[in-house]
Amino acid sequence: MRKYLLLFLFFSSFLKLQSQVKNDTIDSSYLEDQIYVALTYNILFNKPNGIEQKGFSGGFSIGFIKDLPFNKQRNLGIGLGVGYNYNAYIQNLKIVGDINKTLFELAENYSINRFGISSIEMPFELRWRTSTASKYKFWRIYTGVKFSYALTTKSKYSDENSTIRTKNISDYNKFQYGLVFSGGYSNWNLYLYYGLKPLFKNNVTFDNQKLRLNEFNLGLKFYIM
Repeated sequence: MRKYLLLFLFFSSFLKLQSQVKNDTIDSSYLEDQIYVALTYNILFNKPNGIEQKGFSGGFSIGFIKDLPFNKQRNLGIGLGVGYNYNAYIQNLKIVGDINKTLFELAENYSINRFGISSIEMPFELRWRTSTASKYKFWRIYTGVKFSYALTTKSKYSDENSTIRTKNISDYNKFQYGLVFSGGYSNWNLYLYYGLKPLFKNNVTFDNQKLRLNEFNLGLKFYIM
């Protein structure tokens, strides 16, 4: 009797293990639909001589990504998302003007000089992960492109004599796109974005140089199931 009991327990454990393996690798109809939040440090590339970033230039994104796996194990797929993004740049490029004309010049002896962009963003990701239907902490690598469209652009300049606010800067390229990468374990992921399109239009100049600034965002991205 004891021998049969041990044999029964062995086969029960074996069948339970096989069921778990099946649930994790084959019977996995789950999706990695996720809310995401990103916090970044923003860097301007291709700065002309004389332009420097001063202070902390930061940004954040929040949105939702729809997961579309395309293999049986459901560890490969694509992600299509939509979200909101805000980036601020603290530098010595003074941006003032109106909807018809914008002036770009070197700022000196100022207390505040900030340029901010609010955008709707649309990430498109190729996704690889080690997740299963019951494994919520896993490795991931997501890479692809991100498109964005600026809702508002604002600059604020203050010195001891005045404060100048400029909204809806006409020389800003409202439609942006660039390369994105996020990778890590569980909720903690390194996040990178490099803008392929310059922030300002081709005719914008600073000190007789074309102003061909590109943005680079480095930070952390959190995925919430």
